Amino acid sequence: MFARHVAANALTLIGVLTFAGVGVVAWGKKQYEAPGPLTQAICLQVGGASGVSNMTQVGKVLDQQGAVSNAAIFKVGSQYAGRNHLLKAGSFLLEPGSSMADINAVITGSGRSTCGTEINYQIGILRAQVRVNELDPATSEYIEVARFNPAEDEVPEVYTELRQDPSVRYRITMAQGITSWQIVEALKAADFLEGEIAEVPAEGTLAPLGDDVRAGTDRNELIAQMVATQEDILAEAWENRADGLPYENAQEALIMASIIEKETGVGSERPMVASVFVNRLNQGIRLQTDPTVIYGITEGKGSLGRGLRQSELRRPTPWNTYVIDALPPTPIANPGKAAIDAALNPDDTDYIFFVADGTGGHAFARTLQEHNANVAKWREIEAQRAEEAAAAGN
Repeated sequence: MFARHVAANALTLIGVLTFAGVGVVAWGKKQYEAPGPLTQAICLQVGGASGVSNMTQVGKVLDQQGAVSNAAIFKVGSQYAGRNHLLKAGSFLLEPGSSMADINAVITGSGRSTCGTEINYQIGILRAQVRVNELDPATSEYIEVARFNPAEDEVPEVYTELRQDPSVRYRITMAQGITSWQIVEALKAADFLEGEIAEVPAEGTLAPLGDDVRAGTDRNELIAQMVATQEDILAEAWENRADGLPYENAQEALIMASIIEKETGVGSERPMVASVFVNRLNQGIRLQTDPTVIYGITEGKGSLGRGLRQSELRRPTPWNTYVIDALPPTPIANPGKAAIDAALNPDDTDYIFFVADGTGGHAFARTLQEHNANVAKWREIEAQRAEEAAAAGN
């Protein structure tokens, strides 16, 4: 009897403890998923100079900053979710009211920094510049701290100091339509990159960058990444191309895309511009596009810096489409995905002319008479702007 009584009490105790344990787990889960105590956004730094390298340390920092109600629950909850090993280094924006589960998802997700200090190296058509930005967690807006041209300006002291901070993130953004030579020269000037680029990649083969990079990344690694991305973009677009296009292969489509990219900065116009060039090729009309003439003069090594002369429009080069009857032998720049898509899926029009319309876009025409009228309007706009500029100068 005594033994049965002890056994019964033991089973009762186990049941109570089990029930209590289930209750504790449920309570902990509720705490882990409930809205957190943050009243304003904060920037959490993991790795680098922060010294925070594991979930225990993350939990302590979050507790100190008032982002979680219980550091122990955050640690256990993260471990239970099976994501501890996915912790990323970076600077992460945590929104007001973020639950522990939300925070865990942010710091174990893509790893892309979303706050803190950013050094953005912008490679443009005419020049490259470095912009140092600081994200204000309270407003989620970047505040520019410094800006300079690495090839011409004195390097600001704030930039030199930040280069020593491993928590700072770097980003390279490129304009669409820059040449391979321009990209290589700009990458050489980026002091946060390493490695020597042996040769300039073939024109048109580089997809523009627009991503975070690690300080110390080899320049050749970035070149290889851009080449691989461009190959994928071109292969997919070629596979899904429209019927009846005047291209013998994907390389000719890439050449066309580079011309489209240089002809218009208005994204919505690309398929229309593409239709003009496709129509001209199909009808045996020379393309007669100024950017190809410019490339024949500069060969992609910088900008011309002035208008074209009539003698240059008549001067034979492999790229002068006022002289040659078809596409030039190579691309004249590195086109983006939108230009490649436009070259392979142009609008269905009967336009064969276009000229600037004074708004940044173009006026399109089906006949030479329509085109001449559009050109006359553009000349009037040019003359008026010249007069206004002269008046402003006086």
